[in-house]
Amino acid sequence: MTMRVPGPVPADEIRRSATPELALRVLASLTADEVNASNTLRGAEQAFEHNQESDVTELLERLSDAWAWLEAHGLIGPSARNTASAWQRLTSAGHEAKADAAALTKLWAGDRLAGSLHPILEERVRPIFNLGDYETACFAAMKTVEVEVRRLAGLDNAVIGVDLMRQAFKPDGGPLADGDAHKGEQVAIMELFAGAIGAFKNPSSHRTVHFDDAVEAAEVVQTADLLLRLLQRAARRGK
Repeated sequence: MTMRVPGPVPADEIRRSATPELALRVLASLTADEVNASNTLRGAEQAFEHNQESDVTELLERLSDAWAWLEAHGLIGPSARNTASAWQRLTSAGHEAKADAAALTKLWAGDRLAGSLHPILEERVRPIFNLGDYETACFAAMKTVEVEVRRLAGLDNAVIGVDLMRQAFKPDGGPLADGDAHKGEQVAIMELFAGAIGAFKNPSSHRTVHFDDAVEAAEVVQTADLLLRLLQRAARRGK
């Protein structure tokens, strides 16, 4: 007779799963609103010992890591009425993540943007992204890049989009080009900026991004963040 870990999450799956993947499997295994880490782990321990698993401690540590991940991502939280006990509850986000794949997508997108962004993006773009308006957030992020390139390059307002990037980073003479870099690298940086602006700044004419995909939108914002950091480096170089 084989006993199974709550849910069930077989021992082999625990061994091979990355922590986020395992955490979501544990979440799916929780059948009640009120949950208890100690009860869950003790039940798993009994199952592992019954099945004569050779690495019980390591398996329990992996489950503990998964539980901590669920807490850190706000999917499990304190009991609403008895905060002094070991009992916890599935949060609203936890229930959403169990029931709706779109909620999981938002969770992964949040992970993409978990760190700090360029200050302008933190102020102007992150609030829009957090409201779920991904199209506007992507446009605003790339528009920020465009405005900063124009400001640092000292080019006229009439120069926009891809043309602005090519003039600003033109090898051997562009105001933001790194004259000390190999010409191939100068061209690559110019194309990086031009390609990002051309693909993502104008969603009305470019549909590369699926704006209902929170993860893809987060990656566009990350791309803008990278470009702004490269611009900071160019600005320091020009001083």
